[in-house]
Amino acid sequence: MGPPQLHATLPTFPSDEWLQEEYSESSRQFSQANTLMGGQRVGQSHASLQANIPVDDYDRPLLDHFVDNVLRMIFPILEVHQRGSARARSVLQSLETNKSYFHCCLSVAAIHLKTTSRLNGEQIDHDIMRHRYEAISELCKALNKDADHDHILDATLAMIFFHCSVGAPDDYLPDIPWNDHFQAASNLVTKLDLTNQLIPCGPMHTVPPFSMSLTTWIDILGATMLGKTPQFAHSYRAKHLSGTSSGLRELMGCDDRIMYLISEVACLESLKLEGRIDSGAVSTHVTALSEQLEYTQDADTTLMSPYSAETGAIRPDALTKTMTAIFRIAACIYLCSLVPGGDRNQTRTINLVNSLTDAMSYIPAGPFGFDRSLVWPLLIAGAFSTPSSSFRQVLHNRVIALGDLAELGSIGRMYQLLNDYWRLSDDPVSPSFPSGANEPELGYQSAETRQDAIPSVPLLSPGMREIKRQQVHWRDVMNRNGWRHLLI
Repeated sequence: MGPPQLHATLPTFPSDEWLQEEYSESSRQFSQANTLMGGQRVGQSHASLQANIPVDDYDRPLLDHFVDNVLRMIFPILEVHQRGSARARSVLQSLETNKSYFHCCLSVAAIHLKTTSRLNGEQIDHDIMRHRYEAISELCKALNKDADHDHILDATLAMIFFHCSVGAPDDYLPDIPWNDHFQAASNLVTKLDLTNQLIPCGPMHTVPPFSMSLTTWIDILGATMLGKTPQFAHSYRAKHLSGTSSGLRELMGCDDRIMYLISEVACLESLKLEGRIDSGAVSTHVTALSEQLEYTQDADTTLMSPYSAETGAIRPDALTKTMTAIFRIAACIYLCSLVPGGDRNQTRTINLVNSLTDAMSYIPAGPFGFDRSLVWPLLIAGAFSTPSSSFRQVLHNRVIALGDLAELGSIGRMYQLLNDYWRLSDDPVSPSFPSGANEPELGYQSAETRQDAIPSVPLLSPGMREIKRQQVHWRDVMNRNGWRHLLI
């Protein structure tokens, strides 16, 4: 692939067009009374759908646990925009009609139950692996029939994405890496020609299939995990130039234009890592992409609390404006890291990390907040933060505020990765954690304390003074520990 083709101006996207047929056309602001009544109707709808799902008595508790405790964790931003449970209903319908999807969800439920209930033992591990195996087995059957490709794609994407919401950082059970699943998903997307499909949505708009929006999210941020070009980078570039939405703002909180530009940065990094572009060309493209990112900034940069002063409900536009700003800053940090000779101690990088830290104050924290939807920008900011950066204290405080949720899914894996990365990259005279803020409080165990970990740096003899820690990338830490995480 050649260098990214860049243009000086950016198109605008129609707003609020994502899956409008799935949620009410009523006012964005709901009264508390209406919200409670809606909650009753949603619960009744869920109960009726749940009753139709065929399940053995033995597995009924896992199904109930998935519906009651896991389902609401999966698409928090989408739920804020839809003000209802259209996506939850779709998941429940898939549980009824898609066997591979069904077993994937029960495996995820068992993982969540094991982590949150501190269950240890052969039985819960057996349940996890039994349903994991059945999910793959049903996929293979469907593939052999060469039918129901949309069901196969939904199940494959669920195997990738649902795992991002559950499981401890030190999960030891065998599983197929996410990028192997995604290769199969990409083949199905190509076979179904989903990159070119649009679904009519009202008289004026069209939207991509939900599975394509989810694929786009995984593809773009997943590419940054691997240092590779996104599978559908050319499609994102075309959509970027034509002003075509992928529904990402409503799905995961970041404006499509920022995500398309993150795809371009990933393309540039891939070219750099493969040695297909020299340092001068890298600098040229960094400058061009930096200008593109500046064009995406709102004229009004004021960020506000997402809570409505009248009802206390979350205002989707205010929330996604702040999330988009955070992703945009993280994209700038990621881009700066590609500059030849770039360093986290450079003034621009420090200022960007500080800006992201400030923006986080407008994101609700804690178990009912949205930190778990910002794993990727938090990873990027953390990886390029200095030991004295206030970002680290802020991140630590927000992780503590999450309580048990801090150990679930991608955010727990991200924080463990950053802790291990900081140990290797920081100057030893500058502590990477505030006093008293150590890992055991959160239940994390560093790679250095695990017997099977590969030593990363030689130990110093007494009296020796280390001048500077080795240069290391956060991906190196993942590779050394055998982690193949999708941190989104």
